[in-house]
Amino acid sequence: MLKKNNSVILNKVEKSRRDIKHKIQNFFDWIKGAEIVELKECDIKKDPVRPELDIEFRTSYGRKIYGVKYKGEIYAVMCFAFTNRIPTTVHELDLFSRDAFLQSATRDQKIGRIAIAYTVWSNKKGGGKLIVKEVFKLIKKTNHLNRLITLSPLTDMARNFHLKNGAIEVQVNEETQNFEYKL
Repeated sequence: MLKKNNSVILNKVEKSRRDIKHKIQNFFDWIKGAEIVELKECDIKKDPVRPELDIEFRTSYGRKIYGVKYKGEIYAVMCFAFTNRIPTTVHELDLFSRDAFLQSATRDQKIGRIAIAYTVWSNKKGGGKLIVKEVFKLIKKTNHLNRLITLSPLTDMARNFHLKNGAIEVQVNEETQNFEYKL
């Protein structure tokens, strides 16, 4: 009887190991096959940080939306504005990105020197970290952007996310906090 119980337990453990190995493999498969794409729109209702900002805000004055795409599905989204100064509020983000956009008309359409990530969300585990990494590579390739700064909410979750992903804290503001990813 004891041998039979041990055999049943060993079989269950082995099945659990195979299941875990399969889940890990599936997790890494999606990351390896994912690509960064520029989006014209996104489902702003899924944005946990700034759902009040409409698509027009996110795409006007040179602002961009990037997504991590895998098998035709978007797994993570990050929105950017381009400025020449670090904003401390969404209002400043709007003003500074408009100003940089207007200045770019006289400078080869290169908008701003600072990429400001003002929202990020993920629909799949690992997506947030992946989009930060991929957008970092994309910005590094540009010849006019020299900084990647966030305009993050004043929460421990945002702070921990950015510090865990290699950013350094630039400043804590009344309503927001800024982190910088070194290029």
